[in-house]
Amino acid sequence: MRIIVTGSSGLLGRHVASALADAGHTVLGIDVAPPPVGVDWEHVTADLTDLGQALQLVRDAEAVVHIAAIPRPTGVPAGHVFQVNMAACYNVVEAAVLFGAKRLVYASSMSVLGYPFFEKPIVPSYLPFDSAHPAAPQDAYALSKWLGEEIVASAARRRPDFSCVSLRMPWIQTAETFARDVLERRKHSELVARDLWGYLDVRDAAAAFRLAVERPLEGHHRIFISAADTFMEAETEALVRTAYPGVELRRPLPGHAAAFDLTEARELLGFEPRHSWRDYSLSGA
Repeated sequence: MRIIVTGSSGLLGRHVASALADAGHTVLGIDVAPPPVGVDWEHVTADLTDLGQALQLVRDAEAVVHIAAIPRPTGVPAGHVFQVNMAACYNVVEAAVLFGAKRLVYASSMSVLGYPFFEKPIVPSYLPFDSAHPAAPQDAYALSKWLGEEIVASAARRRPDFSCVSLRMPWIQTAETFARDVLERRKHSELVARDLWGYLDVRDAAAAFRLAVERPLEGHHRIFISAADTFMEAETEALVRTAYPGVELRRPLPGHAAAFDLTEARELLGFEPRHSWRDYSLSGA
């Protein structure tokens, strides 16, 4: 297939574009930043918050993967995060609908549940999380991801032959980012509870996006993907009892099991996480 990947210069985007190219697809990457060195796909540097640029570039593709976004509500004004993420999402999805793409895969986030950037503390309705769990965004990033899913859902309603997948992900990691970002953070119980101790190896994320592009599906599906385990040494049910006492467990979370239900990912996509931080070479882990 000819596939457009937005945000193709970022950590997730470049791995997704590479996985799709390695699978034999023709990939056009679009990003405000230049491409990584040595990529094996075509690249255009463009600003997709401009509807004209989106309409010019997001065309003649069988599938569109929309990853481009400001990835957190910190370091820049909240209004800017919301404005950029919403404009880019609307423009890309609208172009995909108008120009006849058959599949759109949207990079959503566990943040639609309100984590980890909430201001008013949140308690899960139940665990593990699945697509039926109530959304509760508070911050600009979480709200942009939730409304992005709604834009995608509305597009799937407009064209019966247009199917969409919103992939809800926790913290994306590599061995290098895990050593830099997670090892220190997990010393703080309040912070890691905000993350629901969740992460996703970028290689598994890229595999999930490829599956979401290729698998036969109809309509719009909101699907959680994550690593099979948490990023903690302590076992999951002990973590839950400490951070969220009394929360209903709808199924056991044995050992270091993730707090995200991967049943829908397995059944709809055939996704199975294959990588764990426990296999990384880490100092201080």
